[in-house]
Formats: sequence, structure tokens, C-alpha cells
Amino acid sequence: MKKRALLLNWVSCSCPLPPRRGQPDTRAWLLKLLTSFRNRKCLMSIRRAVITAAAPDQKSLPLQRLVDQQGQSKTALELILEETVEAGAEEICAVVCPGTSDSYARAAGPHASRLTFIEQTNPRGYGDAIYRAKDFVGDEPFLHLVSDHVFISHNHRRCARQVVDLANQENCIVSSVQATREHRLPFFGSIGGRPVSNRDDLYEVEKVIEKPTPTQAEQELIVAGLRASHYLCLSAIHVLTPGIMKVLGEQIKGSTGAVQLTPALHAMAQRERYLAIAIAGSRFDIGVKYGLLKSQLALALSGDDRDDILAEVLELVATSRKED
Repeated sequence: MKKRALLLNWVSCSCPLPPRRGQPDTRAWLLKLLTSFRNRKCLMSIRRAVITAAAPDQKSLPLQRLVDQQGQSKTALELILEETVEAGAEEICAVVCPGTSDSYARAAGPHASRLTFIEQTNPRGYGDAIYRAKDFVGDEPFLHLVSDHVFISHNHRRCARQVVDLANQENCIVSSVQATREHRLPFFGSIGGRPVSNRDDLYEVEKVIEKPTPTQAEQELIVAGLRASHYLCLSAIHVLTPGIMKVLGEQIKGSTGAVQLTPALHAMAQRERYLAIAIAGSRFDIGVKYGLLKSQLALALSGDDRDDILAEVLELVATSRKED
């Protein structure tokens, strides 16, 4: 009886939730359940990471310098490498524009020796950039981040560490998400799904849509428990299984246009268990207007010199008002 109780408890906590009554997706749920049991034979271990930095109009962004929370000047690439290494990655692949490997190696700081560079010749989009790392990741799960973001955790664990820890625990794909206002939907991929019982930060992913319209989001992406006009948008940290490479390969062969990650994530949600976690932290895109400024302010106001910086910012604001 004790073994049976333990088994039932494990199934209730670790396996995909069954479809609601009347939903015609029983076969897909059974496939996810079998995949979950199969994967549980070997616990997930994340040793490799893939960082994309190949967008031609953003190739200089990871080279920008910021002052971190301890007052040290570092490139944005150094910051993302620290995030990756502290999440447990030992080997890191950077997918870059042709001709930029040397400048990235110089900007990588103390973790440069961990880097393998792959140049994305004849680029076909974000999903294609990830697919270029297929041989690097092999048959192992991997951590994926983008190089033009800064992540700031709200607790003792870094943002990427939170995602990796959950993936290790649940042995499945995990993406970070943030509750986002409706007017920001055109900038992000968004998920639809349902909350996991007894957790207010965890969701079973059922659908992923790239930059949905508000009408589409209202029809397909409502998630119980969120504030009105808020949706769960992807926030650029993923733990992915090797199956993502198969899906991306299929999309590349079946299309002549740009290949994005979001449709591949949606396909994976139909094939494997897929969780999303609302991380205790914030992400900042340094590629948008004032993004570098916002990132620097966020780092400063969460760092050792917070009080001094806050006093200087308030003085600057007061001075600006007097001049007006």
C-alpha cells in the first residue's frame, strides 16, 4: 500500500495533467504521459548552453558595457555568460554573425574558454540560429538564452538557475514567463495553458503563439489566476530537449522563409510535457529604445550602491524639473 501511495503521489506531481472532460486530446495526453515515464528513467542534467547572438542588426549589443551589482564594469556578454555558468552550464555555444567571433571572444571575460563559436551564414531566423547548434548539443537537453538581455533575480537564485532547477526536478522542457500587459503582446511570444495545482508560479503549457493580437490572446491564451488583460509572455530563458532540433529541422526543410522558435515550442507542447515558470526576477532587452539605460538602472538599484545611485537619480530628476 505504501508503494502504491508513493507511486500515485509521484504521478500526480510529475506527470502531465489529463485533459478536461470533453476535450478531444486524450491521445496527445497519453503520449505526453508515456514520454514522461520514459524520461524519468534518467534524470535531466544540463551541461550545455546555447546563446544566440546572430541577428545582424543586434550583433554589437552584447559588446556594450554595463556596471554590475558589485560595481564592476562588464560587457553584456559577460553578464549573460555568468548567468549561464551559475545555472550549471559547463560548455557554451554562441551562434554569431560571420566575422564577429574574435570580438565576442575578447568581450567574453573569464568564461571565454568555455565558448564554442558557430557562425550563422545565410541566416533564416531565430529558430535557424538555434538549429545551427544541433551537433554541439547532440542528444542532451540544453539551456538557451539570448545575448541581448539582462536578467536580474529577486532572490538568491539567478533567473536561469530557477529554470534549470525546475527542469532537473521535473525532467521536461521549461520556459520562463512573465505576466505582461495586453499592449505589450506584439513584442513577445505568449503561452496558453493552466496552472499547476498548489503552485502560483507554474503552468502546464498547451499552446504557444508568436506575437498574438489582443483578440487572439483573449480567445486562446487566457490563463486562470492572472489579472485582467495580462498574459504569460516568454522571457527568453529555456531548457530544451533534443526533440526541439528535430522540429526545427522539419520546419527548415518545409519552408523557404524565416524559421522562428515559437512554432517549434508549440509543436513540442503537443509532443512532450512542457512547463512554464513565472521566474522571481526581471528581464531587460538592451536592444529596444532606452533598453541599455533601463538595464543599467535596474542593475544599479539592485546592487551594493543602491542608496547612492537612488539619491543621485532623485537629484537629477529634481534638477531637471527646476530647469523646465
